[in-house]
Amino acid sequence: MTTRGRIRKTLTVAAVVLLGVPAAFVLGLLAWDGDFPEGDRRVLRPGVQLDLRTAETARGPVEYDLYGSAGPVVLSVHAGLGGADQGRLFAAWLQDDGFRILSPSRPGYLGTPLSSGRTPAEQADLLAALLDELRIERVGVLAASAGAPVAYTFAARHPERVWGLVSVGGTSRPVPGTPASGSPARTAFMNTIGQKLVKLTANVSLGTIVAGTLDETSTFTAEQKAQRTAHIMDTQQVREFFTAMFGTTFPYEERMPGTRNDSEQARALPALPLAQVTTPSLIVHGTQDGDVPFEDGVHAAGQIPGAQHHWMEDDDHLGFWLSPAARDAQGTARQFLLHHSPGR
Repeated sequence: MTTRGRIRKTLTVAAVVLLGVPAAFVLGLLAWDGDFPEGDRRVLRPGVQLDLRTAETARGPVEYDLYGSAGPVVLSVHAGLGGADQGRLFAAWLQDDGFRILSPSRPGYLGTPLSSGRTPAEQADLLAALLDELRIERVGVLAASAGAPVAYTFAARHPERVWGLVSVGGTSRPVPGTPASGSPARTAFMNTIGQKLVKLTANVSLGTIVAGTLDETSTFTAEQKAQRTAHIMDTQQVREFFTAMFGTTFPYEERMPGTRNDSEQARALPALPLAQVTTPSLIVHGTQDGDVPFEDGVHAAGQIPGAQHHWMEDDDHLGFWLSPAARDAQGTARQFLLHHSPGR
């Protein structure tokens, strides 16, 4: 997720709280710990375990999770407002296919400091340094949303380290917009209230959060949104995934430096070196993506030499994981990675 809409919504909700909610309720929210997921070792969802560690690389510290003990490595490059936990979750559909899954927190997220790299080029070189530290020669890359510019740049700058690239809903062009306003203290307070209010809403009515998320990630009609909301709420595995994904956005304060940096980088994004990507590539994008425009997928597929594409018709930014068509899209990506992985 690029999270532009999510941040805007959080600040709007928080502003309403500040203006119209009784002070006792606000104080209660401040006192509540939010019951946010935490800990370096935790279960993200049934069958998906997180085990965070930190590598001291030549480019700076990097927090990461490495699942599996044998097989080709798939590097999962997470989206905005995420971290290693989100990267691990987003790649979990591959964990029974003989792959190891490497999920780092990009700079400014969770345990990786922003000083380890701000630009896509710096973050790409940081990923190469992480592979050096872990003695991993080559990887397949799975990138989501705001993680795609880093993945594309990594593949272009370090082609010898990449055997395949899959981008899902990836940003490939500059994102217009202006920075969020307000003092750091005000923003921190609004985030404290806003994230707890969102969490409380999810505890009471997850369907409200699902519908609100679709407002930001899709260009669905009201009927399409109602159908997708029902699918997510009524399908146990999909609902579990959404709940786990929602959990990987908290607490905000541990993810906001990276999210703000992503936004700053996206506004000033130079032309990505897409034409220099020589690794086999698959671009997946929903035609009704309301977060990263479908045109970003078309642009990447047209610029990367020999790139394949899988367009998810009438689907949104998160359809690869939450749609009735998710199994088909994941199957296409799985076969692509299996075909190009070393030793196949």
